[in-house]
Order: sequence, then structure tokens, then C-alpha cells
Amino acid sequence: MPSSDRTLHAVNLPSDWSPQSWRSRPAMQLPQYPDQAALEAALAELRALPPLVTSWEILALKQQLAEAQEGKRFLLQGGDCAESFDACTSDVISNRLKVLLQMSLVLVHGLRKPVVRVGRFAGQYAKPRSADSETIGEVTLPSYRGDMVNGPAFTAQARVPDPRRMVKAHARSAMTMNFVRALIDGGFADLHHPEYWNLSWVGHSPLAEEYRRMVDAIGDAVRFMETLSGSEVHNLNRVDFYTSHEALLLPYEESLTRQVPRHWGWFNLSTHFPWIGMRTAAVDGAHAEYFRGIRNPIALKVGPSVTPDQLLRTIDLLNPEDEPGRLTFIHRMGAAGIGDKLPPLLEAVRRDGRRVLWVCDPMHGNTESTRNGYKTRRFRNIRSELEQAFELHAAAGTRLGGVHLELTGEDVTECLGGARELTESDLERAYKSTVDPRLNYEQALEIAMLIVRKQAQIAAPV
Repeated sequence: MPSSDRTLHAVNLPSDWSPQSWRSRPAMQLPQYPDQAALEAALAELRALPPLVTSWEILALKQQLAEAQEGKRFLLQGGDCAESFDACTSDVISNRLKVLLQMSLVLVHGLRKPVVRVGRFAGQYAKPRSADSETIGEVTLPSYRGDMVNGPAFTAQARVPDPRRMVKAHARSAMTMNFVRALIDGGFADLHHPEYWNLSWVGHSPLAEEYRRMVDAIGDAVRFMETLSGSEVHNLNRVDFYTSHEALLLPYEESLTRQVPRHWGWFNLSTHFPWIGMRTAAVDGAHAEYFRGIRNPIALKVGPSVTPDQLLRTIDLLNPEDEPGRLTFIHRMGAAGIGDKLPPLLEAVRRDGRRVLWVCDPMHGNTESTRNGYKTRRFRNIRSELEQAFELHAAAGTRLGGVHLELTGEDVTECLGGARELTESDLERAYKSTVDPRLNYEQALEIAMLIVRKQAQIAAPV
């Protein structure tokens, strides 16, 4: 960036902000570490470690999100509810990547526009909890807050917050990013060979034939273009891929917030696209204070209790310059509530002319518990919320520009319904999540196909 541009933009930096200024605000959902010396040692080590992402990747994503705001791209954001250290394996990572690539292929083919691919991984190791403790029988222990904080085993030793886990989370995130980059740079995402993305366990899926027809059509189109041009079509052998996580554990995020050469301001270099969860979204809270000063594109989860005035105040705080690509709202209302709760928010933002990217999270508002004690989500409710979101945006004159999903490439049975009509008895077969239920491959691919069909229906002339 030329020095004149650097000077011009630097004047817009918040003069009263620093990576530590969040410490003066009320902080929610942060663990209480019993050993402060160990905490400071871990944070000092993190501050000396290399970053996980680069500033130019962050700015490239911001530009793509700005294009999504204008309807020129569609955001696909998906991955685990909470990563686990044990699941940092080549199979789990590559299967997750395969699902997101297949979903993006469906979306590109059906929506006729580029897809912004963002994974909920390489840092999604901390989770907010509704209660600070949990009780089983007569034993009460601190809640499990993700592998970055403590362990899932219901023992007193496992549940003690350990700051060394932040260093381990950084290492696992780096391994994940390294493997994803190696796969993509090595041609894993090559459109000439989408068969690389296949998952062996879904060859018998009810959706498999429809997906294969789509892949064949894309392959025919690629071969036709190459025949006409007499050479291989470029840029079909790799894709852009970005990371995201809920920036919940602020000491960790602060330690990876850096200034870099040739770009003004501060970047959170732990991830490309951090978001604020619904439980930590208070305008006067520590998380909002931290987010207002970083240059990353940022997102905010918006629940049914948010009012139009609160939303506009949040925009004033987090994007006062109305910067393109800066701010994404991920609404999560639940299938039963979205019809009443979302329209006033859409109208308030549209009336004020604010620039945001609207994204639907149809997962978190539809969580329930079954009679046999499993936390689950019904596919019909996920589908309903997503379909209603498209309709409500169309009615309000706004645009649904993306989807945010909890999903996995593993053969899990955690959400009810979908292509195989999973029932409550199926949950016992392969329920692996330690926190929230995820869509499996078939259900995720079905969502991608649903998005294409619903968008075509919305766009069709009456």
C-alpha cells in the first residue's frame, strides 16, 4: 500500500482502542484460570509464535464479502460446532473439506455465481455455555468450554481451565491450516477431478445420483471450453479457502493481534473471519470493544431478542465508516420465530442504508433434546428456517447472501430427518459431537440443493 494511502486510512483508527482495551469492559464467557503465572506464561509464548493467517488473505476475503453484499457472490460458512484436539487428523480434515467443496460446487452450478468458502475450523476450539457448571447425579463440576479451555471428561481434573491448552490449540490450528493449504495447492480442489472429493461411505446415498449428474454436466462444460480454446482452462485447479471461529477467548485473540508491514492498523491473525456469538454481543461488552479495532471482516450472531435499535447501535460501533465487506450479520431465530423477529431488523437496516451481509444460521435456533437425552436438531426445522429466510429477505427488499452451518464429513447421526429420515433411535448409532449436533454429509448436501432450488423460486417471475 502506498504511504499516502496508509496515512489516509490510518486517521480512521479508533484513537481510544488497543488490543488490550477490552480488559476495561465487562467480559462474559471467559474461564477463570486458577494459576495466573501459568496464564501469563502461555500468553507470552503465544505472542512470540507465528500467526496462523496473513493480512493480505484477510483483505482478500473482505473484498469477496463486499462482493457478496452486492449479490455477486454467495457465502458458504460451515464446519464443526467445536473442534476437538483428537479430531485433528488427515481423514477428518479432508472429509470436512470434501463436503464444503461439494456444497460449493452445487451452489456455483445452481446460483451461477462464485462462492466464498469459509470453514468453521482451525481455531473453533472454545464454546460458550449457558451455565458455568453442570451436575450429574450428586456431582457438580465446571462446564466443558471446548478443548482450548478444559477437557470434556466429567472429572474434576479435566474440567480445570488450563492455559497451556491455548498453545496446543494454536498448534492444532496451524496443523489444520497447513494440511488444508497443502491439499488445495496440490490440486485437491481441481474441477477437472471432482471425484477426488467423493466420500466412500455415501456412494449409496439417495442424493448421490443427482450430484453425479451435476458433476458430469460441469465436466462436460469444462471440456467444451477447453476444446474451443485449445488449452486447459486456468484457475480450475484451486480455490480460495478461508477460516473462521467464534473469537470467544479474548486473551488468546489478543495475543495473536498484530500490526504488519505495509498495512495500517491491527489484524487478528488467528483467523480470517472472527465472529461474536449471541451470548457475548453486548455493545458495551469486552467482545464488542475488541472487535471494533481489528481490520478483519467480522460477523455477529443475531438472535430473536435483538431489537432494531440495538442492531443499529452495533453497526455504529463496529462499522462506523460503512466499509464494504466489513460487517456480516448471521441471524439465528429458529423456525418458529423467524417470521416475526427478522422483518423489523431487515427494515431498520434497509431504511438506514447500512451496508451489511445477511447470512442465515438455521441451526442454533432449532436445538432441542430428545426423550433419550440427546441434543439434536430436526432437519425439517432447519429447512423451514432457511426457506423462510429467503422469502423474508425477498419481501423486505434485502438479500440473503450466505448460510452458516454446523456440519461434518463424518458418518454421524446427530440431526433428525434428512435424506435418510433419521429417527431418534438412529442417534445412538453414531452421535459423536461433544457439544452441538451437526449435519452429516447427506444432510449438508441436501441443504446446498435446497438453497439452489429456493433461490431459483425466489428469482422466478410471478
